[in-house]
Amino acid sequence: MKWKKETVTLADASTVEAQVPIIISASRSTDIPAFYADWFINRWEAGYLKWTNPFNGVPLYVSFANTRSVVFWTKNPKPMFKYLDYMDANIPNYYFQYSLNDYDAEGFEAKVASVKSRIEIFKELSTRLGKKRVVWRFDPLILTDTIDIKELLKRVKK
Repeated sequence: MKWKKETVTLADASTVEAQVPIIISASRSTDIPAFYADWFINRWEAGYLKWTNPFNGVPLYVSFANTRSVVFWTKNPKPMFKYLDYMDANIPNYYFQYSLNDYDAEGFEAKVASVKSRIEIFKELSTRLGKKRVVWRFDPLILTDTIDIKELLKRVKK
């Protein structure tokens, strides 16, 4: 597939070619809402961002000119709460894929808030945005010596 391209003007007045996607997936590999909310909003206001491909190190530019939807993948959307009014007014059709799993006892994600805290944040976000704009995910699915399929399904159900 060939990406549609357009020329964007950078802050220093130089120009570059940028991809112009319809959907922005922000992002599965880096939790932008948790760690880069300010950066993302700043880039949205600028109209483009620069991204470096982690596999080949090649930078590329992405323009938001044709963006019709933004999907935020996160385990902590709380830092974006201060931007929700702005996003409602300026970002068409955004929603959150909220990863909410229960590996607290195992300590697999020591820097992620407790399940109880993440559930409260989930409720707050879905109350604010509505249930169609907050999608719950249990990810990753992990099997261990102490977490078998039955235990994993019990945690998903809970």
